[in-house]
Amino acid sequence: MKTIGIGVDIVKTARIKSSLKNKRFINKIFGKKEIFTSKKLSNRTSYYSKRFAAKEALAKALGTGFRNNLNFQDIQIANDKLGKPYYLINTKIKNLIKKNKKVKNFDLFLSISDEKDYSIAFAIIQKL
Repeated sequence: MKTIGIGVDIVKTARIKSSLKNKRFINKIFGKKEIFTSKKLSNRTSYYSKRFAAKEALAKALGTGFRNNLNFQDIQIANDKLGKPYYLINTKIKNLIKKNKKVKNFDLFLSISDEKDYSIAFAIIQKL
């Protein structure tokens, strides 16, 4: 496998906490599945902060940022049964990677972490 994209982002948790007071922010940035999952959690600020960083990290790994019709809701993050985060790959993300990275088969990797004041995410796109 060959690495064809890397992105990292760090977010100050207080910034996200402040933004969460605005329902429009939540609905603009996060998908329905992410919002639904957050309702089961006691620390929503940490949850949203890590996902915000993960979305930014993937946009950087794509090499486009949020332009060319890519928006935050296009990037969705879920967790497997053991809690490992992963990107939900939809048609838009597939097509962007195929177009921008010139590959048909790829894999996405995501690592997210947080401390009291910061959340960080690291994204890797690899050609299969």
